Amino acid sequence: MSTPASTAGAQHKMPFGRWFAEIGWRHLVGIVAVAFALFPILFIISASVNPLGTVSSSGLIPKDVSFVHYEALLSGARVPFVRWYLNTVIVCVVVAATQVFLSVLAAYAFSRFRFAGRRIGLLSLLLVMMFPAILSMIAIYSMISGLGQAIPVLGLDSLPGYIIVLLGGSLGQVWLIKGFFDTVPKELDEAAIIDGASHWTVFSKILLPALVPILATTLLLSLVGVMSEFLLGSIFLTSNDSKTLAVGLFGILAGDRSNNLGLFAAGSVMIMIPVILLYQFLQRYIVGGSTAGAVKG
Repeated sequence: MSTPASTAGAQHKMPFGRWFAEIGWRHLVGIVAVAFALFPILFIISASVNPLGTVSSSGLIPKDVSFVHYEALLSGARVPFVRWYLNTVIVCVVVAATQVFLSVLAAYAFSRFRFAGRRIGLLSLLLVMMFPAILSMIAIYSMISGLGQAIPVLGLDSLPGYIIVLLGGSLGQVWLIKGFFDTVPKELDEAAIIDGASHWTVFSKILLPALVPILATTLLLSLVGVMSEFLLGSIFLTSNDSKTLAVGLFGILAGDRSNNLGLFAAGSVMIMIPVILLYQFLQRYIVGGSTAGAVKG
């Protein structure tokens, strides 16, 4: 004897064809997208633990597991990988922190103040962002070469000189942060100014706490962008001691693409792990609204 609950479930059961047309195809697309994204990651991880480290012997599932490539990189037996890692950390921290700081200041000015040339300045920033930095490679190379003759520490093949080159795009996040500034109610600023707060107090004590999600997002984007920068780095950094991970690992793979895949894959995994951990740490700041908490406060 059927119960009312089972009868209602049978009546509301959707036919497979209708379910697939309305919902099922989305699951299928999601599974395909996940598989497409996981394929290169699994291949790189498999190649990194493959003791042979060749293209022909690598696959999605390694036959033998060994950490000889990680040991070779960390020991510095073949390349100064630890030095490359340290160089990358220094460049990423300095450039990303400066980019976010200057972008926040500029975004605050463009969002909260009205002055002559404001619209032209915003459009000029947008226009400059449309052209990749590699187009100005010859001019930048000549400038850094001339600067190095006067100040050798800021010249070619030096981390300070490379950092200066990357800092040329310090205002690349202005539009993104400005859009978030515009969503914060101006009543917060006005109320604080009426109470006697200065513009810096409004900026640092009221607006910045409300901008934590966008600051986390821009910081993560800037870090990943600087870490993966290769074109300019391959031009300005030539000696082994001054290379970053992107430049150094490409040199390993370019030296012998068939036999150095394991070393390249092991280095890629060691780059990938801190980025994933950083994303997981910043995810709690990215998710959720920011202005609601500021208004309640």
